[in-house]
Amino acid sequence: MSKRDEYMAGAAAGAEVRKDGAKWTLVIVRELRHAPEKVWQALTDPASLREWAPFDADRSLAAVGPVTLATVGTPTPQVSDTQVTRVEPPYLLEYRWGENDMRWQLEPLGDGTRLTLWHNIDRGFIAMGAAGWHICLDVLERFVANDPVGWIVGGEAMKFGWPRLNAEYAKQFGI
Repeated sequence: MSKRDEYMAGAAAGAEVRKDGAKWTLVIVRELRHAPEKVWQALTDPASLREWAPFDADRSLAAVGPVTLATVGTPTPQVSDTQVTRVEPPYLLEYRWGENDMRWQLEPLGDGTRLTLWHNIDRGFIAMGAAGWHICLDVLERFVANDPVGWIVGGEAMKFGWPRLNAEYAKQFGI
């Protein structure tokens, strides 16, 4: 049995929803066992993103300016002209992905990192987004630990607990 076959997402946890008028923000906090510099590399380097993120990037996200992100694991990739708006290595990364503002904050926590993701997302998709990011962040954690399980995105996520997570997050968020 491969490491990938052994993976199953745990219970929905570490996510909340913040509402500001008509704007909804998914906030996910994870504690990782690796230094911010190592996590930063995984968040910005295109080859690293190909190991865990729900998109492929045509350049590093470690510099302000335009970048093209294409979803993976979908029947037709959705290509988005994205703008990296703020970069403070290895602690803060902000970009606008399609209509969604994304903010990644990395804080030193002992020998590891507290990662916080803010993702502005349509209310109708917020539980789905939480479930998807939950799995992506599990895969990220294994990737930075040099114990990769490979991309688990799109329809592939159904085999690894996404439907259950979606229902759990919807219940937690009251939607």
